[in-house]
Amino acid sequence: MKKTTAIKGRNLIGAQVRRIRLSLEPKVTLEDMAGRLAARGVFLDRSAIGRIENNERYVLDYEAVAFADALGVGIADLF
Repeated sequence: MKKTTAIKGRNLIGAQVRRIRLSLEPKVTLEDMAGRLAARGVFLDRSAIGRIENNERYVLDYEAVAFADALGVGIADLF
């Protein structure tokens, strides 16, 4: 599989994903987030989610939709 790298600043939702994830009660861990995404058919490990939150990995459109759903927010809330 070809490895791709993101251009810094091209990931628009990572910081919001982290902010919302950590604002939930109880706090949602990266492992919990991976489980929530897997339940929605998106399989990302803790490392991949961390890279997204740190703006080191791009986010595909269907992943953004799954993040919003898993966090219980609208897609616009991630931007």
